[in-house]
Amino acid sequence: MALNTYGRCLTTPQRQPKKLPTFFGVVIPTLLSMFSVVVFLRIGFVVGQCGLYQAIAMFLVAYFIISMTVLSVCAISTNGALDAGGAYYMISRALGPEFGGSIGIMFFLANVCGSALFVLGLVEAVVATFGVPEDGTVANMSYQVLPSGYWWSLLYATTIALLCLLVCLVGAHIYAKTTFIIFLVVMFVLVTIFISFFAVRPRTINLPSSATGNRSGPMFPTTANFTGFKLDTLQGNLFADYTVDYTTGTMMTFATVFAVMFNGCTGIMAGSNMSGDLKNPSYSIPRGTITAVIFTFIIYNLLSVLVACSCDRVLLQRDYSFLRDINVWQPFVTIGVYSSTLSAAMSNLIGASRILYALARDDLFGKVLSPAKKTSHSGNPWVSVLISWFLVQLVLFSGKLNTIASIVTIFFLLVYAAVDLACLALEWASAPNFRPTFRYFTWHTCVLGIVGCAIMMFLINAIYASASIAFMLLLLLLIHYLSPTSSWGYISQALIFHQVRKYLLMLDVRKDHVKFWRPQILLMVSNPRSSVGLITFINDIKKSGLYVLGHVQLGDLNKLPSDPLQSQYDSWLCLVDHLNIKAFVNLTLADSVRHGVQHLLFISGLGGMRPNTLVLGFYDDCLPKDKLIDSFLSTSQSTDQFGPSQDFEQPPLFHFFGNGKVLGPQEYVAIIADAMKMLKNVVLARYFNMFDRALVLSPQSSSPGMGAVYVDVWPVNLLRPDSCSYVDTCSLFLLQLACILNMVRAWRKATLRLFLCVESGRSVRGSEEKLGQLLKELRIKAQVYPVPWDQQVALHWQRQGEWSKKQTSQSPDTNKEEKKLRTDEEEENEDDYVNSFPSNATRLSDDYLSAVNMLILDQSHPPPAVRFLYLPRPPADTRRYSAYLNQLELLTRDLGPTLLIHGVTPVITTDL
Repeated sequence: MALNTYGRCLTTPQRQPKKLPTFFGVVIPTLLSMFSVVVFLRIGFVVGQCGLYQAIAMFLVAYFIISMTVLSVCAISTNGALDAGGAYYMISRALGPEFGGSIGIMFFLANVCGSALFVLGLVEAVVATFGVPEDGTVANMSYQVLPSGYWWSLLYATTIALLCLLVCLVGAHIYAKTTFIIFLVVMFVLVTIFISFFAVRPRTINLPSSATGNRSGPMFPTTANFTGFKLDTLQGNLFADYTVDYTTGTMMTFATVFAVMFNGCTGIMAGSNMSGDLKNPSYSIPRGTITAVIFTFIIYNLLSVLVACSCDRVLLQRDYSFLRDINVWQPFVTIGVYSSTLSAAMSNLIGASRILYALARDDLFGKVLSPAKKTSHSGNPWVSVLISWFLVQLVLFSGKLNTIASIVTIFFLLVYAAVDLACLALEWASAPNFRPTFRYFTWHTCVLGIVGCAIMMFLINAIYASASIAFMLLLLLLIHYLSPTSSWGYISQALIFHQVRKYLLMLDVRKDHVKFWRPQILLMVSNPRSSVGLITFINDIKKSGLYVLGHVQLGDLNKLPSDPLQSQYDSWLCLVDHLNIKAFVNLTLADSVRHGVQHLLFISGLGGMRPNTLVLGFYDDCLPKDKLIDSFLSTSQSTDQFGPSQDFEQPPLFHFFGNGKVLGPQEYVAIIADAMKMLKNVVLARYFNMFDRALVLSPQSSSPGMGAVYVDVWPVNLLRPDSCSYVDTCSLFLLQLACILNMVRAWRKATLRLFLCVESGRSVRGSEEKLGQLLKELRIKAQVYPVPWDQQVALHWQRQGEWSKKQTSQSPDTNKEEKKLRTDEEEENEDDYVNSFPSNATRLSDDYLSAVNMLILDQSHPPPAVRFLYLPRPPADTRRYSAYLNQLELLTRDLGPTLLIHGVTPVITTDL
């Protein structure tokens, strides 16, 4: 803010940093990064070790790999606005924070190591030109005055790194101007090199003293020849001749030479790294990168051919600075080496700083990288630059260029593979919003790029490659568990959707078979706070099937301003995550609970994945208990989600507080009848408000002296004492669910106890053997316990006799009607007879039901964790619904966690 001559305040607008065009922001950085060490210092090394054929093959392979990656980069960069971070930004926004963050760190380290690599290359060139020979011999030239040795080289490298730091601290615009000047110098030097091959006459060149051996090692020639263009020279350089690298003393192979050569191709991301400083990244990155790649490929191959035709093998293998010796003016190549390597070092340093800045700004690593967010007034992330420079300085202690070449190459290959993977995932996901303007790519190019990168990584160094992948996976897991949820979108969700849709279409309901039946459950929940026990228990019996939590909210959408359910989905999903269950959530708005359940039964699921079993809480007077009070969802955040203002605090479905009921008994039984009409199995769960899965299955909860958990199964219709069939559809369904529970890992130690109700007039042993044989055929392991229930049955028939005497005194017309009713019922087949609610519902006395209830309790020593009972069909006469519900209540009173189960479809087979 400033004052003008009249004393008024003048607001100075914040200066926006200048943005770079395509040529300055992409083409020049990419060209200089790719031309750095290889073109001046290692082109002869590659041809001398591999021969011309393998050298060209190497360039083809390397450029094939990077071309596939360039196509992926172009596709992603033209699919939307890019920000700072380059490849990291592309990968993280495509594959999500876990993959993007781990690859971002790898790419950052690759650029750090790459910057150190180019600094060491520059030091090597400086020492080769101006350094005093290490072996103590007299310097050949008067300008060889610099001391040599490891620590001197480290000092020179540190000085060069400081120079790069100063340029990068000023900002991207000064960096662009600097690189443009360097670009002009490098292009001029390249022209002189090409001219020199034709203009310079054949000559003998003295080899460096370090390349000719010493007293303790083998001696090599001290001179080599530049022959000019000769066929003999070309023929001598066509094939591979791997020898010891005189700078490191290690034997060269195809993989090690490729690692050094590939560093000349790793600069393709230099332009992408500047994405935050470009005027139009989506326009500049594809055009600039492709231009630089094509230009460098042509130059590399031309140089390889010219070198192979004019320099003998010894010169190429023992003098990496030979281009200087054959140039029309030797200082030209020296200037070119210094300029290109300095530019590449700066390019990698500024690229690393931009990646680190993007990582810090995304908060993937919390406060660890928070200082790297700081920027100058012009937007330059100076703290990131300092951190990057410090790490470069640490890498410089390695001392030799070829020592870290393999590490740098593997890091870059891993990043390239990740870019290809990101593009492949976007293409396979078929998301409508993935429509890049660059269309010259397919999923085939992405796969080829990934495969090529993976193969070359392990060919270069299998140990480094494995360690890099392991490090990346470790970072991925670290970010997955520690970083906050991002809003970038997850490609995994798009891929899962794509695959699920495809396989759901292939899941044909017409091909269903009983052999592959599994429960697919719709559990109706009103108040999740009081239903935790039931929700977790049903999760155990779904057997990898569909599990849906259903909820009905009463209301009329015509009278509401918006859908009230939309704001509740996140709360329900939070509950699912907290309870660690594998379930979907389905909510509906209806004018009654019955209509809402009908909606859910009709529409829940998709294709062949639809609920076949409805689970309801029992209609009784039990007060609900809040099971989430002391857990995660009872924090201030979740109190808002499940608090009094939400419907979740309303009485749970099929329960009530005080005198206020959610629905009446008529509507409750009608829901059961509706489900059976839709051919859905029905399960009624009672007393699960007191069920604690962790407590039940804990070792301390086992009964003293018994040390086991029991599951009791009563597979007979206890409301039909005149029928004791164990092989009807409903009984077999009940056995199947009990067996499924016993197959769950947590319940495998539980013992199934199967109770066989018998009368004294029947053969107990025969019934027990018959049931045992059935269990054997069904592969169900259970202990069978015969239970005499003569007294209970006697109570039932005693009531029948009293009822018959009462009916005798009634009018003849009434007697005729009752006889007709009994005649119609006798025509029912046995299966319908067993499954149906008895016509003499009013004749089942409370004494009989209480006696059966006591019978069940008497057999519960030690008490079971849960009981499975037979649920008969509701009566056809809706007027008897209340009596039906009352009988179920008396039957299950005080039994503890109990499931009343009715099956309508066959679920068990003895066939293979």
